[in-house]
Amino acid sequence: MEFFPPALERMTEQFARLPGVGYKTAQRLAFFMLSLPVEEVEAFSQAMLHAKRTIALCPFCQNLTEGDGPCPICADKKRDENVICVVADPKDVIALERSREFRGRYHVLHGVISPMNHVGPDDLYIKSLIERVSKEEIQEVIMATNPDTEGEATAMYLSRLLKPFGVRVTRLAYGVPVGGHLEYADDATLMRALEGRREM
Repeated sequence: MEFFPPALERMTEQFARLPGVGYKTAQRLAFFMLSLPVEEVEAFSQAMLHAKRTIALCPFCQNLTEGDGPCPICADKKRDENVICVVADPKDVIALERSREFRGRYHVLHGVISPMNHVGPDDLYIKSLIERVSKEEIQEVIMATNPDTEGEATAMYLSRLLKPFGVRVTRLAYGVPVGGHLEYADDATLMRALEGRREM
């Protein structure tokens, strides 16, 4: 027996396709959308359609941009053109930009090497990174992939590919977080913290 109209069920099913959204949350979102005025629902759907139609990849760094030109970071002449920070996803660019510390450029791979998920080097934007390093005067490439198995494997793979170009390849330091306590840190984190220590 159906409790709700099929249109509501279809909307719930679509929301449930979003990552991290279960059926109950999807149902709440569907009911919330029904409670909005038609104008707000139209504005919501138009914003999604507009983003889908206009957002593309930056021809230089593969970050998200609007239109076919460079992203705002690549277009910024004040950024250091000699340093590239390699990240897995566009979300990582946002995280690093929040720190306001990095003033170089980025390169977004759009994933990491993961044999378990059938993602190999050819599935990522590695070729365009190699082209940038070979053509531009890059002095340093910072590997900022996550410190998990796939992130480490991707960083190691890229460092081997970049070695022949004589570019300095570095890795983000990992360790005990600010405000953290040593007694709660795992062995791998403590090992990274010791390896990444620096002079005061």
